[in-house]
Amino acid sequence: MSTPSLAGSNGSKPEAIAERIRAAILEHRLAPGAKLTEAQLCEVFGVKRGPIRQALALLATDRLVDLEPNRGAFVASPSLQEVHEVFEMRRIIELAVVERICAGHGPRRLKNMGSMIGRERKAFETRDFSAWIRLSGEFHTALASLTGNTVLCDCLNGLVARSTLISALYESLGRSPCSFEDHEAILAALDAGDAKEAAALMSRHLQSVELKMLDRPARGAADLHEVFGLRPGKTAAA
Repeated sequence: MSTPSLAGSNGSKPEAIAERIRAAILEHRLAPGAKLTEAQLCEVFGVKRGPIRQALALLATDRLVDLEPNRGAFVASPSLQEVHEVFEMRRIIELAVVERICAGHGPRRLKNMGSMIGRERKAFETRDFSAWIRLSGEFHTALASLTGNTVLCDCLNGLVARSTLISALYESLGRSPCSFEDHEAILAALDAGDAKEAAALMSRHLQSVELKMLDRPARGAADLHEVFGLRPGKTAAA
């Protein structure tokens, strides 16, 4: 019996494939160091090697995948040094974000952030850990978007993606170093226009996230068919 694929009208494009793999990494379904075998990915997505290689190249540009000569592609495994460097940059950028918001860049849209934190809390309470992890990162990128600075947003999006990958390496399943209670406190300070308090809360929050990530490494190999929800005999939606 042939293996069903995830290919559809748009699903075979390198960008779409890269996005599916990216989501699996950021939702902790693919662990750091997992081998991304081209043959398996071809079966999963129902495409030839060309689109797979292009997708992996896109992910390598974002430093979510390592391409090793004569060995293949692997989910990136950030070092402890990278943890410190990523969070050093996040502190610089995100403190600038809260200062700009308090200075009048986007405060009217803060109400939408409250509903995002509500979804984050609900995901935690219902043990929907994939959604929880995704929403915890989106809080930070959504705040940045309120500044209207697209270059700043692009920089932070990449850093948050790498932070989530680091979390997959250093955090055990069902835990997230990013606290929605911290997010609520930061949002309250921003809503009050208290730049000093918001900056202090954000700084402590990011420091806490960095320290929590150094707890315990994740382990385990990945079955790519299982990661992307396929089983022999199962028909995937186009």
